Amino acid sequence: MNDLAIILKAMATEKKDILLSILFGFAAGITAVGLFAASGYLISKAALTPPLYSLIILTSTVKLLGITKAIARYAERYFSHRATFTILSNLRVSFFQKMEPLVPGLFQKYRSGDLLSRVVGDVETLQNFFLRVFYPPIVLAIVFLSTILFTSFFSVYIAVILFIGLLLTVVAMPALFVWRQKKIDQDVRRWRSSLSTQTAEFLNGFRDLTIHQKVETTKQHLIESSNAYISEQKRENMNKLYSESVNTFLSLLVTWFVLAVGAFFISSGQLDGILLAMFVLISLTVFEDAGPMAALPIHLQDSQRAASRLSAVATETAHTAAGRRSTLLTQARSITAQVNDISFTFPGEKRQALKQLNITFPAGSKTAIVGPSGSGKSTLLQLLLGLNQADSGTITLDGIPIEQIDPESIWEHSAVMLQENHFFFGTVRDNLIMAKDGLTDTEMTDVLEKVHLDYLTLDDPVHEKGDNLSGGEKQRLALARAILKKAHLWLLDEPASSVDTLTEQSIYGHLFEQAADDTLIIVSHRLTNLDKMDQIIIMDHGEIVETGTFDELMEQKGYLYEMKQIEKNLL
Repeated sequence: MNDLAIILKAMATEKKDILLSILFGFAAGITAVGLFAASGYLISKAALTPPLYSLIILTSTVKLLGITKAIARYAERYFSHRATFTILSNLRVSFFQKMEPLVPGLFQKYRSGDLLSRVVGDVETLQNFFLRVFYPPIVLAIVFLSTILFTSFFSVYIAVILFIGLLLTVVAMPALFVWRQKKIDQDVRRWRSSLSTQTAEFLNGFRDLTIHQKVETTKQHLIESSNAYISEQKRENMNKLYSESVNTFLSLLVTWFVLAVGAFFISSGQLDGILLAMFVLISLTVFEDAGPMAALPIHLQDSQRAASRLSAVATETAHTAAGRRSTLLTQARSITAQVNDISFTFPGEKRQALKQLNITFPAGSKTAIVGPSGSGKSTLLQLLLGLNQADSGTITLDGIPIEQIDPESIWEHSAVMLQENHFFFGTVRDNLIMAKDGLTDTEMTDVLEKVHLDYLTLDDPVHEKGDNLSGGEKQRLALARAILKKAHLWLLDEPASSVDTLTEQSIYGHLFEQAADDTLIIVSHRLTNLDKMDQIIIMDHGEIVETGTFDELMEQKGYLYEMKQIEKNLL
């Protein structure tokens, strides 16, 4: 039930609509009972040919109750659905706000299809909590107890039968059927998550599947998952319909008991015969809303599981954000970054990506981090950006622990180019202007020239994920964004690995010129321009194997020296 606190909190903001839903729900329910009770009494009374004025009064009462019931039912539906849609909207926004600070680290733990299933499917499931779990039992209980109280004035025995029927249809039978649904719901969620994940991977990887001729095989697996999901949904709905049918049968059985007991008391002279039709119609009406109550525990269980899946991400967010403060970095100067005994392991992996690293990046210094693929270079940049949290050790920026710095402040003062960069559907201008507010077309055109993309115009189209750009063009466009940021901490991951040597030298010339007074950290596989660096960090298997200036490392004749010799021989 603790996981449902998220929904209850969202519901609290819509308490006015919730109270109105309950109020009008009770009005609709009690007027429906009154309508049929008055109708039954009118039918019986009319058979005895009473004075006309008494029939007019009863007929007018029936009409008034009918109109009131229609208006109250409409109002109940209006306010309950308005509350539900507002609650769902608030839940989506709240869930997104909790997920957003975790990206991209969130995707290391959850697959994108699974997250999509939670954001869409599980949030949609929670609409049943208010519409079918929270307020309907409250309305039903008030209407039932009011009806039983009214009936007891005429016959205590009939009132007892109605009360027993209430216990059977609202408590006993739902409890009996809920365990049948438990296993089915687990299978439905498992297959839905699997289907969402497979669909996302099929669409994202369609090109590679086509190249490797695996489209049909993957499509077949997708169809099998879809069929399994549909089958489980069918089982789920059949069980719900079966439980509601049994509940409806019980309510009708209670009505037969009311008829039989009423007839017995009339024959024995203990009850006025004119009331029998009224009791029968009261029983039929009051149990109309009892049938769906069989599915109440099922919807409750469904909502609990959905809330639990959403809460799992929310709890992780809260844990990740714990201890964060609003300390801001100073904008007007370069930044000193220090890494002290940092170790890091990706979720679900045993192998450490980084092992007790100790590095200092002085303000205004130029550092190259070099090493083979998989040595932890890119992971270190992500830790410096606060995108992941280290297992142990500390990272400080200008002497402030990174856990105390507002993440927005880190990103605001960093010019970043990661190994994988996202490009949005639109134009070149759209993908550059996001670097900084207030950029002019002239500034963006000048930067395109610096990165040798001057043959592109700002109005040239960029397809989704930059699919119409080459690898080198994507790399240079991402670098252009970083240059336009004009920040004082540069974190660049392979800024020129996909361009030719002459272009690389030209780009690095502009880069060093602009970052002359800034802290520059470049991750690279290539060994060019290392002589311009203040320090070089050589990494391998998550550890630092060498550190120093270019001349110092060449004199040591260690890892860097050997790599340079191999490079010379290849050239």
